[in-house]
Amino acid sequence: MIENLLSFTIATLFLAMAPGPDNIYVIAQSLTNGTKSGIATTAGLISGCIVHTTLLAFGLSAIITTSETFFYGIKVLGALYLFYLAYKVLLSDSKISLSENAPKKSNIQLFKQGVIMNIVNPKVMIFFLAFFPGFLWDKTGNTVIQFYILGITFMIISFIVFSSLALLSGTISSYLLKHKSTGFVLKWLQIVVFIGIAIFILIP
Repeated sequence: MIENLLSFTIATLFLAMAPGPDNIYVIAQSLTNGTKSGIATTAGLISGCIVHTTLLAFGLSAIITTSETFFYGIKVLGALYLFYLAYKVLLSDSKISLSENAPKKSNIQLFKQGVIMNIVNPKVMIFFLAFFPGFLWDKTGNTVIQFYILGITFMIISFIVFSSLALLSGTISSYLLKHKSTGFVLKWLQIVVFIGIAIFILIP
């Protein structure tokens, strides 16, 4: 259990730090409306993960405990999806664009928008389906509880990282503008993380 949780935590940490639409949006809101707006957006995005975790836990748990072959099939599909994400990142532009012209909204509005952005995004559910099953430590035990432990861990780590990005948004923005090569490094970090997680999932 400890080994799986540690591996999951490290993978989540790298994923949260890698530039993506969510953390870039958090930084943009912080630059425009201040740190509190960035944290409100973060809280909304993270809260939406509760829904995806619940759907994942109750949708897969019964199937996982009844068919070892099906469970391994889920892991293979998850690994293939992560390889696909790595390929998509490989084809993408390494330039990181931070817009300081994000629309001004209240913190409550930003929170609600973050929740909705997360819940209605099918890519989040697909990613959870690809990412979480490979870190279950006892498929014969209570997988619902295990999914929730992983989900809560994911939310805590992501909230800490995203909130830190909100607090340091000005510094991060200035650094990225001065060091153009940072985008290239972060791009390849994403690729390595996606491939590394995919390989970990496939290892028995």
